[in-house]
Amino acid sequence: MAPPLRRLRPPLVLPALMASGLLALGACSPPGDPTPPQPPAVETAAAEAAVAGGGLTLAGTLERQREMNLSFRVGGVMTALSVDAGDPVAAGQVLARIDPSAVNARVTQADAELERARRDLRRDEALFAQGYVSNQRLEDRRSALKAAQAAYDAAAFDGRWSRLVAPAGGVVLERAAQVGEVVQPGQTVVRVADLASPLVLRAGVADRDVSRIAPGQQVTATVDSLPGEVLSGRVVRVGQGADPRTGAVPVEVELPGRPELRSGLTAKVTFPSAATGDGGVRVPAEAILEANGDKAHVFRLKGDRAVRTPVVFLGFDGDDARLRGLAPGDRVITAGGGFISDGERVRVADPRALTGAVK
Repeated sequence: MAPPLRRLRPPLVLPALMASGLLALGACSPPGDPTPPQPPAVETAAAEAAVAGGGLTLAGTLERQREMNLSFRVGGVMTALSVDAGDPVAAGQVLARIDPSAVNARVTQADAELERARRDLRRDEALFAQGYVSNQRLEDRRSALKAAQAAYDAAAFDGRWSRLVAPAGGVVLERAAQVGEVVQPGQTVVRVADLASPLVLRAGVADRDVSRIAPGQQVTATVDSLPGEVLSGRVVRVGQGADPRTGAVPVEVELPGRPELRSGLTAKVTFPSAATGDGGVRVPAEAILEANGDKAHVFRLKGDRAVRTPVVFLGFDGDDARLRGLAPGDRVITAGGGFISDGERVRVADPRALTGAVK
């Protein structure tokens, strides 16, 4: 007879698997406190010491501050020209003449019209006194006389411009026409420089360098015709607008008058940096949070925190801003500063930018 079947105990595999699964889930479950988010990413740049010397050099042409293009007010055939380039001239000297025939004819015609207007007025005044003409006709005669007088004055004025007279003493720089030519009103005949006016150098400066130049600023200059000599000059004018073709801002520098210096010579001037001696540093312009006059703020990196730092804004220099209130080597936040607050922990996007960070 076969032995009775015994009831086997179920294996413990399933409970063991369930227990191990619960342990595994417990190991993967988050802790009681959520994982803190990463600090916001920023980019930084190091403050650099401002340039403490000159370096901006411009080349230009020497000119007298007062150089005049002389021309006739009326056109005609030029019959005389008594000067040439390099000749000295005196104030009031007659330099050239045009044929006055046409101008004199207009003066004669205007004089005749004026005399007729006077006669007409005298006749009608007598007739008005006898009651033969109206007051309206008399007023018309008076208006006609005024018009005739104005026409005569204009013709006489043009007659005086048949001679070209030097308005000031100086020297002839250029002779632009010849005897026998028909010159037009306003056409340059001679160009004269007033030697009593200062000698200036006119040059164009790029807009990024205009902030380094100011009226009254002292400069040094060299001229090719005076090798080895350094002249002292002064900025007398900085243009308020740029040339629409080149984008350059005109600058005028006054140099001392010397017999060796002539209009048309090439010279070079060197401007000292506007940042010299101001204790400032240069940082990318993007680091400025806001600026009101000379007051501004930047975020300075101190360890791994952003510290809002007040600075003195000295102006822009190209793509950089010049500031006072930072030391060379201080790192400032150039990107991401709009999303952080004072004292907040940050991380630099490029770890290499941390090199040299302020402790």
